Amino acid sequence: MKKILSLLTVLATSVLFGTTYVNIGTGGTAGTYYPLGGAFAEIWNNNISGVNATAESTGASVANVNMMQNGDLEVAIIQNDVASYAEQGIILFEAKADTVKGMASLYEEPLQCITTDPNIKTIADLKGKNVAVGAIGSGTNANVNQILEAAGIGAGDYRPQHLSFAEAANGLRDGQVDAAFIVAGVPTSAVIDLATQKDVRVVAIDGELAAKLKEQYSYFTDYKIDGGTYSTQTDDVMTLTVQSMLVVSSTVSEDMVYEMLKTLFENTDRIKAAHSVGASITAETALEGMSVELHPGAKKYFDEKGIN
Repeated sequence: MKKILSLLTVLATSVLFGTTYVNIGTGGTAGTYYPLGGAFAEIWNNNISGVNATAESTGASVANVNMMQNGDLEVAIIQNDVASYAEQGIILFEAKADTVKGMASLYEEPLQCITTDPNIKTIADLKGKNVAVGAIGSGTNANVNQILEAAGIGAGDYRPQHLSFAEAANGLRDGQVDAAFIVAGVPTSAVIDLATQKDVRVVAIDGELAAKLKEQYSYFTDYKIDGGTYSTQTDDVMTLTVQSMLVVSSTVSEDMVYEMLKTLFENTDRIKAAHSVGASITAETALEGMSVELHPGAKKYFDEKGIN
């Protein structure tokens, strides 16, 4: 009987949706978004009949918003601060991104300033240095600009390098980069690998600098990177964090978004297997830090679950 009911469900879903192509915007292959996007694609391909989902490596948050606006992505992982800018058409966006709707908040993304230079002990020490500031079109790049401005470091006070996480790690390894900013769930694979070869340290974003940033930008909250997160970083380090979130195009149907969320949260073991941050991705916390209007399909799902 269970097999018959399962078959009927698959057939009904197939009739309801037909073939649906779902392109998922992530980030660089060495970050956290890419393996999670792959897990989401696998879950939807295996559990929603007629869906053909694919995770794409992209320039991350800002690029994902622009691609969704252009109709190139149906789903994307982005930072909640960037999502808010997009909805309002401010800071990084000249116009409102009206197709970008909220689907689910995922996990915290701490701002990590990574260095192998023992002389860099504070953010102020970045003056005169080669600093990887994130790929152009990424939320990381936007956050770095905010941090350095708050620290009184102007555009001419350092040498910016627009690199992906993997490129930044290679630059630190080769001595071409003195410090690199990464906004991603911890531990970040690119930093784990680097710490096997170099003495990696995380530079704190705390004290007056953190207080100033939190006052200016409400989405920043305190975050502690525990000692031992990276093999060469033995002490706890305080920094700030934003929230990652899943967004979906307004062109995707209400029923499809509902099924996507339903199957996603029914298969969290696959998400946990993709990355350790998967343990933080739950339906119960999926509206925390939600910074944009929910897609109707997402609202239906969370209303039914009594989550608000």
